[in-house]
Amino acid sequence: MGRKEGISGRKNEQGIVIALVAVVMLFVVGAMAALSIDVVTLYTARSEAQLAADAGALAGARTLANSGMTSGASPGLITSAEALAVAVATQVAASNQVGGRNLNPAGTSPCTVGQEICVSFNDSMTTFGTNPHVTVQAMRADLPTFFARIWGSTQIKVSASATAEAYNPSPAPGALTRSGPPVAPICVKPWLLPNMDPSPGGTTIFDSTSGAITNPSLTGWTSTGAATRLRPQCTSCTMTPLPTPNAWRYYPGDTATTFLAPTQAVPTCTPALNPGYEESIAGCVQTAIACNGTANIDTTTFPGGRNTATADAVNCLTHATATPGDADQVDLTVVPSPPFEFLAGTNNPIASARGKDVVVSDSLVTVPVFNSTTAAPTSPVTIIGFVQLFLNPDGVATPIPPAMYGGHPNTTIINMAGCGTGATGQPILGNGASPVAVRLISP
Repeated sequence: MGRKEGISGRKNEQGIVIALVAVVMLFVVGAMAALSIDVVTLYTARSEAQLAADAGALAGARTLANSGMTSGASPGLITSAEALAVAVATQVAASNQVGGRNLNPAGTSPCTVGQEICVSFNDSMTTFGTNPHVTVQAMRADLPTFFARIWGSTQIKVSASATAEAYNPSPAPGALTRSGPPVAPICVKPWLLPNMDPSPGGTTIFDSTSGAITNPSLTGWTSTGAATRLRPQCTSCTMTPLPTPNAWRYYPGDTATTFLAPTQAVPTCTPALNPGYEESIAGCVQTAIACNGTANIDTTTFPGGRNTATADAVNCLTHATATPGDADQVDLTVVPSPPFEFLAGTNNPIASARGKDVVVSDSLVTVPVFNSTTAAPTSPVTIIGFVQLFLNPDGVATPIPPAMYGGHPNTTIINMAGCGTGATGQPILGNGASPVAVRLISP
């Protein structure tokens, strides 16, 4: 009798255990589900913080690249360029939402505990002048939790960091050599410039062996008068030998072999662009032009010469018409310059930027420099560096007498990047209209 009662009691206990297990499992599954929601929220916010850091670092590095500081700027100008890069990197990072709201841009430099956006530089390194790094930290410490509150955690912290560089292959001022890979920018214009300094008393732009910038003060040089404007050395270069080189007079690049005209994303202009030469100027040549590579001179007949074609293509590229203020221009009210800022014109394709300072512009172009002597060049020529120019709007606008200035753009030198014969390794592909390559190097 007692044995039967014991068995019955154990059966009752087994039913209670099943019920308890079910209740416990309900709480466990619920807690896991709650925790997974908070974990997903955390990882999503972490990804958003990384995007904000990436965008800020790239924007800051692009600002330094287009500021001219990597072409031998003085310490004072480097400090100004840093301040400009901090402002741009902060603004870009703060425009990204993390956890449902934008980051607070206040208090970004120097970095202190608790800041949501922090910008720093490798300015203690000797290579900073030609290879600056911009590091952006994006952090949010008050990300609210939902179900993790049952463990007493009401807020969690997410953070991310990214570093971008502006890489100029030229040796730092005073250095004889520079170890590093060459560059290979895209969107290079079909104007082959001889290695001749256009400023008074100048000799060369680059040391052809080391890649060093011969005259760092050439940064910011602006052509004055008809004689110093950018112009072709020969409009139809069919003669043999070719004309001997002169400073700031280019030989047209061959758009059939080296500067291949773009087949897409070519702007629509009035008058319509002619295929080949005009499209290569107004559009973006996607073929990378590498340091120490070769480029062919166009030695074919060009109907009507190049001045009218150059004027039409440059006007199209820079959005210039006969109306003053329609094209972008170097903002001369910003002191010092460099670092450069550009005032967006009334025809700038980004409507919200018009009348404001910007750090990029369609008027910025990269032009290759070849290893010239005083003798006539022979095709192909060897590329030993690049200059980044700003095409000022008064160079080709219709009110300017065509006989004097037509097709001869008024230019300002923004950047210089020498190659050097010692550059080795896979070339770093440039981006946009700058020979100073910008890229993320971490994470």
